Amino acid sequence: MILTEGDLIKNYIRYLQLEKSFSGNTVESYLRDLQKLLSYIGTENLTREALQEVDIHQFVCELQDVGIHPRSQARILSGLKAFYKFLRLESYIETNPMELIEGPKLGLHLPEILSVEEIDRLVGSFDMSLPESQRNKAIIEVLYGCGLRVSELVNLKISQVYEKEEVIIVEGKGGKQRLVPISRIALNEIKKYRIDRNLLNIKKGEEDILFLNRRGSRLSRVMIFYIIRNQCKICGIRKKISPHTLRHSFATHLLEGGANLRAIQQMLGHESITTTEIYVHLDKEFIKSEILNHHPRNIKYRI
Repeated sequence: MILTEGDLIKNYIRYLQLEKSFSGNTVESYLRDLQKLLSYIGTENLTREALQEVDIHQFVCELQDVGIHPRSQARILSGLKAFYKFLRLESYIETNPMELIEGPKLGLHLPEILSVEEIDRLVGSFDMSLPESQRNKAIIEVLYGCGLRVSELVNLKISQVYEKEEVIIVEGKGGKQRLVPISRIALNEIKKYRIDRNLLNIKKGEEDILFLNRRGSRLSRVMIFYIIRNQCKICGIRKKISPHTLRHSFATHLLEGGANLRAIQQMLGHESITTTEIYVHLDKEFIKSEILNHHPRNIKYRI
């Protein structure tokens, strides 16, 4: 028996409310997680009725690939198991592809994720009267707002920041390039930082590097670690934080906000994009809209 998606969702909601006695918030959470899978199914030209175990495994791999926290993965899978149990109970499907799917192992040494509230606290904790505070604030906005690796941040060039288009060109692993949308708030922090940057005695060969130390040279990876951990200490965040934490937070918050999984992958640089010419084959406006519409910094701080 095949129902329209709308009718199926209505029946599923009734099942969660009446048979499972879930609260409104829990039902809403289950529906958000289900929408992630339905979006993936549509992207891969699959159907929910014909979905197989191998398709679920691929979906889980993509969640891992974009850096989604294991606890978030486990919660998503729990919701999907409930949905396919419902389909099987109602005889909408003959076999349950979720039956043998195992969630991620949750050990004691999981990578930390900052909540949106912790990001707000971190960004708002700078004493702007201190040297380098504007630079460091811009660094955190760019790391979290664009999901960059620390190596990509320290090598980011002024010529790769396109303010009018609200995108940056990022050079990732192996010299591969990708376009990443950048929020107006991050661009605004960069603009203010460049006033201070113009006062530096910039070393030869570093003229185009965006983030510099007080001696006019590009920052080291270790320095970025120090900046972030020191600022977390100042604002009372006691988690074990690194620059990669902001990248994981970027991906997790986008996905939980409803962004398309494929768009997140492209923004993180997990697809093989090797030259700027390849960008003409990407739907740049679609990718841009995904981050502008779903990233917490853009939703809360439209300027």
